[in-house]
Amino acid sequence: MKHWIEAARLRTLPLSVSGIIVGSMYALANPTENVYTPTEVFNWRIFGFALLTTLGLQVLSNFANDYGDGVKGTDNEDRIGPKRAIQSGVITAQAMKKAIIITSLLTLLSAITLIYFAFGETNFVYSIFFLLLGIAAIVSAIRYTVGNSAYGYKGFGDLFVFIFFGLVSTLGVNFLYSKEIDPLLILPAVAIGLLSVGVLNLNNMRDEASDRKSGKNTIVVKMGGQAAKKYHYFLIITAMVSVVAFAILSDYHFDQYLFLLAYIPLTKHLIVVYKNQEPKLLDPELKRVALSTFLLSVLLTLCMISLISDIIVNLFLGGR
Repeated sequence: MKHWIEAARLRTLPLSVSGIIVGSMYALANPTENVYTPTEVFNWRIFGFALLTTLGLQVLSNFANDYGDGVKGTDNEDRIGPKRAIQSGVITAQAMKKAIIITSLLTLLSAITLIYFAFGETNFVYSIFFLLLGIAAIVSAIRYTVGNSAYGYKGFGDLFVFIFFGLVSTLGVNFLYSKEIDPLLILPAVAIGLLSVGVLNLNNMRDEASDRKSGKNTIVVKMGGQAAKKYHYFLIITAMVSVVAFAILSDYHFDQYLFLLAYIPLTKHLIVVYKNQEPKLLDPELKRVALSTFLLSVLLTLCMISLISDIIVNLFLGGR
């Protein structure tokens, strides 16, 4: 059990649910024209299964990454980060393959349940669309490093992370509640997507030498370490600017800028990256950015809900 928990990479899980938190709490704080009160738009079952589905996708991605890199020999003695399960021999490739299949089925079941709670027996078109989107997310999580045409080996991993853990996570879950897309929510969705890509970019910066040697052509391998640093600055700074723009366009009051506290560790992180000369020393920064993104999502949702106490009272006393 210890080895399976390590293979699931728990430190990546808070990052993966950041979009779900922001999209869900935005629905709670901003009832649409289709509903009249927060309790009519927010549903705890949707929130719970959205979290469960996203966590399933993240664990599936981690298992598949361990399997794909393990059987290809990408995870070897040259790799700088913590040893993977297949690489160290604590889990066999066959056992990991079975775990990928089981996790895929459980995640799909969770996604189907989520879709049912969101749309019921109506909105058939929406149900089919989100089902196909869920299947695409599962397939994409596996194909990142698994197979001869794994897109993670061609430099497309960043795009997958941005789309599914940024846009789809935030905008998608909000649509499950509100049945519409709020253009303003695109800004925090982009921010979370870019920060998630930032974590992947750090991982690829750390592993540049071993990835290049094994033929894993990540964006970092293609552009080189120095250009990857500039790319990283773009990811983090654009994310920070996007959230500030969201706050300004939302007419936030001064006391609603609490989320800026999350910019302190992010700024320190940028300084560390700027000064870094040894890629292997970037490993602790993955956790810093992941937790900073989670902190940003929590603080931002608190800022969204100006009457949070009244809403919580309504939820527990008169809501669903």
